[in-house]
Amino acid sequence: MEITEMREWERISAHSHILGLGLDENYKALRKADGMVGQIEAREAAGIVVRMIKEGKFAGNAVLIAGPPGSGKTALAIGIAKELGKDVPFVHIAGSEIYSTEIKKTEFLTQTLRRAIGVRIREMRKIYEGKIESLDIDYVQHPYNPYQKIPSSAVVTLRTKDEKKRLKMDQSFAIQILQQGIEGGDIIQIDVDSGRVVKVGMSKESAKEKGYDLSYDRVIDMPSGPIVKEKEFVYTLTLNDLDMMRSRSGMDIASLLFGFSERKEIGEEVRKRVDEEVKELVEEGRAELIPGVLFIDECSMLDIETYAFLNKAMEQELSPIIIFATNRGITTVRGTDMKSPFGMPLDLLDRLLVITTKKYDKEDMRDIILARAQKEGIKISGDALDYLVDIGSRSSLRYAVQLLVPAWEIAKKEEIRKEHIERVYNLFSDVKRSVDYLHRMEKEMIYS
Repeated sequence: MEITEMREWERISAHSHILGLGLDENYKALRKADGMVGQIEAREAAGIVVRMIKEGKFAGNAVLIAGPPGSGKTALAIGIAKELGKDVPFVHIAGSEIYSTEIKKTEFLTQTLRRAIGVRIREMRKIYEGKIESLDIDYVQHPYNPYQKIPSSAVVTLRTKDEKKRLKMDQSFAIQILQQGIEGGDIIQIDVDSGRVVKVGMSKESAKEKGYDLSYDRVIDMPSGPIVKEKEFVYTLTLNDLDMMRSRSGMDIASLLFGFSERKEIGEEVRKRVDEEVKELVEEGRAELIPGVLFIDECSMLDIETYAFLNKAMEQELSPIIIFATNRGITTVRGTDMKSPFGMPLDLLDRLLVITTKKYDKEDMRDIILARAQKEGIKISGDALDYLVDIGSRSSLRYAVQLLVPAWEIAKKEEIRKEHIERVYNLFSDVKRSVDYLHRMEKEMIYS
């Protein structure tokens, strides 16, 4: 059984349409494929990087994607991660994030690096599994509130296609059942070791009895075989997840899946122990390492100490693929008086494969805007699309894409026409018009 984790509501993001690099079987970039448009040379270069990574020939190296704003640098990094596989961790941070954390800079970087290294663990666990045929929960008076009752125990009858069993459970199980809204007809699993109850879904028989054509719960067949069984679970975690588990006494994998957002410093002894345990699991065939991608945008914001730390990290045995991105030219390396290409130390820059991007032409812009509209479920007329492409070429692609949803709102979620784009263009300024506004309002605005 594959255990996946979703700690936030999924949403349509700026790059949710990217499915890969859009390469053919000969690693040649198609003009438009996998959500990618244009940037032929950059995508083919990224494809070579993917091949090197898969063949284990990229150790100790990293990538720098350099190009003007809005030229697809983030999309390229996501495309690389997608090509490496769906389970490959992809961690995206901005260079400025290391200065806005409550923990030390080196600790933040270490945790971030380890978040980008996945571990797929296979584990056999003893569980109770079956469809709830009957459920009775007993209540007692609340010890401090005479007007409230609390669950004290539960009696559950589980059934599979081959067996039926009645289980009496204590208060902790009863509370879990109520918290998850478990009821008759649901299929549950009970982990014997951790005592955790998990609602797997609703049985097909129950969904049919209730007359549901669609259900929020997953509708599945009733399990077969014995109710008590050994079952393999597959957990895809990161090294940082395992560090967190080991740094908290009594915390196990099942606990971690329910999510912990607290960030604290983790001792090196803990990490060393985790690394040893992971290596042992790998040697036993019970786990495999999944080197992921750490994408550092705005890398010109990093200082000389951070670059030195990352330079050393690239040489370590357990290291993710690091992809830097910047839109800077020759600028000062932060923390020094030295000017350097892209604001990066020359010794690190010498170790990077540099992929350059360029501004999109009008044809590329048209395809990208149309892809975003389709992803958002937005209909747009031909003249509106032409006008939006013209805006993008005069201002920026990002600005043009940002006008899509406001225009759709003005169109009352009907087809966007040119007049809708004209309206939002007048309502929302781009960078150039914002600067013009500041010049006109120079006497009225406050300047420090």
